[in-house]
Amino acid sequence: MILIHFQLYGHKPIALIGGATGMIGDPSGKSSERKLLDQKKLEKNSLALKKQFFKFLDFSNKCKNSAELINNFDWMKEFSLIDFSREVGKHITVNYMMSKESVKKRISDESSEGMSFTEFTYQLIQGFDFLELMRSKKCTIQIGGSDQWGNITTGIELIRKKMSKKVFSITCPLMTKSDGSKFGKTEEGNIWLDKAKTSPYKFYQYWLNLSDEDAEKYIKIFTLLNKNEILDLIEKHKKSPHERILQNKIAEKVTLMVHSQKDLENAKVASKILFGKSTKKDLSTLDKETFLDIFDGVPKVKIDKSSLKNGIGIVEALSMKGSILNSLSEARRALKENSVYINKSRVDENKILDVNDLIIEGVILVQRGKKKYLILDFTD
Repeated sequence: MILIHFQLYGHKPIALIGGATGMIGDPSGKSSERKLLDQKKLEKNSLALKKQFFKFLDFSNKCKNSAELINNFDWMKEFSLIDFSREVGKHITVNYMMSKESVKKRISDESSEGMSFTEFTYQLIQGFDFLELMRSKKCTIQIGGSDQWGNITTGIELIRKKMSKKVFSITCPLMTKSDGSKFGKTEEGNIWLDKAKTSPYKFYQYWLNLSDEDAEKYIKIFTLLNKNEILDLIEKHKKSPHERILQNKIAEKVTLMVHSQKDLENAKVASKILFGKSTKKDLSTLDKETFLDIFDGVPKVKIDKSSLKNGIGIVEALSMKGSILNSLSEARRALKENSVYINKSRVDENKILDVNDLIIEGVILVQRGKKKYLILDFTD
């Protein structure tokens, strides 16, 4: 988000992918050695990051300050140990490196694992990145999380000694939630930008379920709304907190920014299906992936599609193996209580399922009461 703001105000953002530094692993904030990644995994990660960056920054030639995507592996891959020692190591003392908080914590008496030489050199490689970008791209500001302060200042020191130039750093606090836990990809219960890891529906729901405290904090960070718009939303939210105005706005803005208008609309329909009044028409607007994502964990029974030619009685469907009711008598009782729905429409015991009931690539949604669901998946 910081790079987006900088680009909007005329700066040229350089998004740096750590193809080289990723092979080592940053020790900052870690109490133990990171697992080393192989080249194949790093290349896969780099491609995924590239895809994400293009969603948020303008890389087009039409943009006067178009963004640039660079991989530090491009300049590190041919660097020999001797060359690196002469080019970088000569200018940064061990005393300086050991003064960094990320190093001191790992080599203290309280640390059981210590620190390998590999991780010890990480700050030199990241420092050299800043030097290389200053020399080749005239980059004068490096932005990162507050945990990167030690690594970034190593780069500032290296540039000062080798180029006698003054450069700058901007760091931001690491994101935390109202309970004090860290907001990040490695923390349990958090979200990914890649829809293969966190679906648009679950992504949308994450923001909808924010606490009021987090919603007020995150709407300032994760949206591009101006100050007056944000203050107005906060005021309205405080007057009617039950309407969850902030949560709805941030869920809408962030889902649209990360995914697409269609994904946002699907997520809204999906939320309506689960938590509000909905119809067969609403269900039919969803793709099968979103539909199955909404009903993740719901029992699913696979049935041969040919069985629909003669129709399947609703009592039989409700009581078949793997269904939500245990017997024919229980199924009949539920139907008499008017608590059974097919694709969100109430049915009685005379209902016969046929091909006209199929929605979304051959499925039928069965519901008993408000919370019990069953998916009938008809395959050829």
